[in-house]
Amino acid sequence: MLLLRLTLITTLLIGASLLGIPTDCNAQDVRLTNPSFEDQPRKGIYDARQRFRSSSILGWFDCGAVLFPTASPPDIHQGSTNFWDNELSSAHGKTYITLVVREDDTYETISQKVMGTIKAGKCYKFSISLAKSKTYLSHTAVNQHQKQNFIVPAVMRVWGGNSNCDIAELLAESEPVDNTDWETYEFFIEPSSNHTYITLEAYFKTPTFFGYNGNICLDNASHFVMVSCDDPQQSIAEAKVGKEVSKSILPSFRNPKKEKKVFDNTTKAPKIDTIVYKKPKKLLAELERKKLKLGQQIKIDHLYFGADTDTIGMESFEVLNEIYTFMKENEEVKIEIGGHTNGAPSHQYCDDLSNGRAKAVANYLISKGIVDNRITYKGYGKRKPIASNGSEKGRKKNQRVEIKILSLG
Repeated sequence: MLLLRLTLITTLLIGASLLGIPTDCNAQDVRLTNPSFEDQPRKGIYDARQRFRSSSILGWFDCGAVLFPTASPPDIHQGSTNFWDNELSSAHGKTYITLVVREDDTYETISQKVMGTIKAGKCYKFSISLAKSKTYLSHTAVNQHQKQNFIVPAVMRVWGGNSNCDIAELLAESEPVDNTDWETYEFFIEPSSNHTYITLEAYFKTPTFFGYNGNICLDNASHFVMVSCDDPQQSIAEAKVGKEVSKSILPSFRNPKKEKKVFDNTTKAPKIDTIVYKKPKKLLAELERKKLKLGQQIKIDHLYFGADTDTIGMESFEVLNEIYTFMKENEEVKIEIGGHTNGAPSHQYCDDLSNGRAKAVANYLISKGIVDNRITYKGYGKRKPIASNGSEKGRKKNQRVEIKILSLG
């Protein structure tokens, strides 16, 4: 009986090691399953005839199965068995995963339930090895006859949420990953909400009006290690293992720059780029519950549409997710989404365009889970200008989408 128990404990410890579950982790740290992306190497494939999509990597959920079900899932690579002419070896363990962005505006993203809770008001260090493959040749939905090289730099985003693929709060975002050797990116994270799931996402460098083909290779992610919020530089230094010494840590969220590390000559260590994230400034500073008044109107800045269309540009999702988070946290609030145009086209054209844009914003929020009876929409056309249509500057001001507060509960 004792032998059986010892065998069972040994098996569990080996399994935990394979999945990247530490046995000596701080109880307040938030742990990941399979942070080194270990699995059988394979091409991510989608068979259109059989509607078959290859399975997710061990411990991770493939969000593309929900977001873009007819696109191929991420690839799992291993040394000489890498695909698409990619020759990059693993940074840690046997395999790693590659996420791509595509010219048809689709992108790859994976998610998992973490072991613990990423808590609001606490601070964490998170690191991951990132690289761009020098070559990544594959067919695309846009051009199925000729392979395209997916090498335009993309960014990696880390989202927090409370279900698979929930992007409730942006926790971290890298600069475009253009290094073709593995480098470790470190992030200082200070969440404003509690999260039990994380999502890792390859995304386009914004602003951009067109999708493009790019790749990011991911390996050797860390757990979310709780650190002090008072001194990010000291906290991260204390959380590290090794003899590397930080020159400085840059407190930038919007456009973080890389800062190289200095290493002891006797120690071989990977390059480390440290990026410290503070809470990002809100894009809609007026959208704060205690400041709102009934009937108040707030222009949605950083919201973009295709020319003469109601198609939302991908660079708009950040502000839309900010509105979603506000609505989710303030369930008593009801709003109207109002669309407005400038005075150049006919009334019918302006009415249709403004209504379509307002509806697109409302539908986005409803699709993410906001109850539809809390959101109405209306197109006002060119009937409510806020500036003169006699100048280009005035016409730009008039072409807008606004939030109107209908109820504060």
